[in-house]
Amino acid sequence: MKGNLIIVSSPSGGGKGTLIKEVLKVLPNIGYSISFTTREMRTGEENGKDYFFVGKHQFEELIKRREFLEFAEVHGNFYGTSLSFVKAKIEAGRDVVLEIDVQGAESVRKQFPEAVSVFILPPSFEILQKRLTARATEKKADLDLRLKNSFREVGRFKEFEYIIVNNEVTKATNDLKSIILAERLKRVRQSGSIKAILDSFDASSVEKYIAGD
Repeated sequence: MKGNLIIVSSPSGGGKGTLIKEVLKVLPNIGYSISFTTREMRTGEENGKDYFFVGKHQFEELIKRREFLEFAEVHGNFYGTSLSFVKAKIEAGRDVVLEIDVQGAESVRKQFPEAVSVFILPPSFEILQKRLTARATEKKADLDLRLKNSFREVGRFKEFEYIIVNNEVTKATNDLKSIILAERLKRVRQSGSIKAILDSFDASSVEKYIAGD
């Protein structure tokens, strides 16, 4: 059985990264797709763990080699998802979480219409503004751009199957975990695993039961 592809999007500062990290700690058989980006590394980030940090020229070479499932320019920087990584994990039966913006989510859904899509909403614009300001990882111009873009990003929430309001981290984490677990329990995804159970209810089993065998 193939794994699920799970898209998690939000405006910058919406908390999608934090929720994903918390879910990865508690759920088995799930992996995180590390994106490539041309933006500068922030304090505390690690290359190969948070992102693969590359130059613009290297990123363009990856595009030419068709290495990306999706890529987009966001807030003046480029981000891309490795196609080979995602396909390998899904084919191996593992769920894969993509932490991507709304542009990337749209591109992925075109190629994987069966993907599960989740949008993380902040409780309000004011709280989003406070969160972005408090983390102090961007220059003022970058911060202003992210806040400006948040209006457009939030306006696309209707494109997603699930909505989580990230007002409290523990509750929002449990909501995301519940969505992933519920998707695993869908009937169409369990046909292989329950085959032996269904086979035990075939006609010969019924006849044996009636006969008292």
